[in-house]
Amino acid sequence: MVKCPECDAEIKPPSDSIEGEIVTCQDCGASYELVKEGKEYSLRPAQTVGEDWGQ
Repeated sequence: MVKCPECDAEIKPPSDSIEGEIVTCQDCGASYELVKEGKEYSLRPAQTVGEDWGQ
């Protein structure tokens, strides 16, 4: 279980989570990337990539 940096809610990554997976806080809707540190996970802000329309 990890704490949301935005609202301090608890986020429980799924048991089959892998490093780099995106999880979303159910309370505030913020998205984070899972980072594995030993046996535990931590969160870092997810990189959002916009659509490239060739402009």
